[in-house]
Amino acid sequence: MRSQYDVIVVGGGPSGAAASGLLSMWGRRVLLLEKEKFPRYHIGESLIPGVMPVIRELGAAKALEELGAQRKNGVTLIWGPSPEPWTIRFDEIATNAPVEESAPRPYAYEVKRAEFDNMLLTHSRRLGTTVVEEAYVREAIFEGDRCAGVRYSPAHSDEVVEVRAPLVVDASGQAKFMGRRFDSVDWHQDLKNLAVWTYYQGGSRLAGEDAGNIVVEACPPGWLWMIPFSDNTCSVGYVAPSEKFATSDLSPADMLYRQIGETEQIRRMLSGAVEVAQVRTAKDWSYTCERMSGPGFLQVGDAAAFIDPLFSTGVMLALKGGSLAAHAAHRILDKPESEPELLHSYEKEYHAVLDVVVDFVRFFYDQNKEVEEYFEKARDLIDPEEQRKAREDFIVLVSGLAKAVEGWQLH
Repeated sequence: MRSQYDVIVVGGGPSGAAASGLLSMWGRRVLLLEKEKFPRYHIGESLIPGVMPVIRELGAAKALEELGAQRKNGVTLIWGPSPEPWTIRFDEIATNAPVEESAPRPYAYEVKRAEFDNMLLTHSRRLGTTVVEEAYVREAIFEGDRCAGVRYSPAHSDEVVEVRAPLVVDASGQAKFMGRRFDSVDWHQDLKNLAVWTYYQGGSRLAGEDAGNIVVEACPPGWLWMIPFSDNTCSVGYVAPSEKFATSDLSPADMLYRQIGETEQIRRMLSGAVEVAQVRTAKDWSYTCERMSGPGFLQVGDAAAFIDPLFSTGVMLALKGGSLAAHAAHRILDKPESEPELLHSYEKEYHAVLDVVVDFVRFFYDQNKEVEEYFEKARDLIDPEEQRKAREDFIVLVSGLAKAVEGWQLH
């Protein structure tokens, strides 16, 4: 195997697969190093329409459709003072939101991440990326302040392999390969949550075109999700401040079961369902890396930031960030002298999008506001000139189709 590439990508999740796939499609020599063997389990199963432009950019729309995943047309919430569920559908903004003409009716999918992520990584391979799985990246190689490559060990080996490239893309997920090196991780202290979840088979679904909706039900100070899949199973989880779990006499699993029992909508939908998996937990501590790039490297996806999962933005941010990183890297390789300017633009665009998402998540966590107040906040963030109705602004924002999110562009 060669030791010199145009770009080395650390991590094979959605951000790494998107960045590597696009660069390979454009003729670049790309090496992707992934620490695990795919397919591998991952949480974050509910997608939003903002992922679709990158899926189409990669030419992976057919491969995604062939997974047979559950189509998702909207979101159903039990949130605010009223106990009645309320639903938003992505196609309510189809004629007004800045979406592509080829997608007049926005939609997304509920996916098993093992299948979805494996599809993206396989697609990157088909586009020409050299993918090495079970590769443990030991360290980045720096020459002065410039990243010049990495050292890694192949599966089950103490051998150290050195590979070099003009650019390294850190898509290492919550390992935060570069963020930890530079101690640039800024934790959002008010969003230190913990998630606990399991899987059920059976039960009921919402009616008609809402059958694939994620259901989000407030359980102060946290919330429950139910994500329906096409194989008659569903993911059900509870997110709440870590402190609530730490001070409770209940185990995380028992707390999940208790919260399900205290809900209205999700409890009814799980009537007759059977639990079919072990309970899992994960820290959902939100953070942003103050520094997302430097000479010879870019950070992307969870390696750049992790935002609370309330609006299912994780995969969208990963794919959009992967695309943005690929465009930056491609232009830098063409004109190395443009690197400082392009990296500055990359970080500026990334932070601008993250700021909008974090601001709205924080506002939405106040579960006592009227629904219209959430709509108005969305308008304040993305449509101050009031070109749309406030409800449409809310849908545009949570769909990942707002210009503040959709229109990532390097300047």
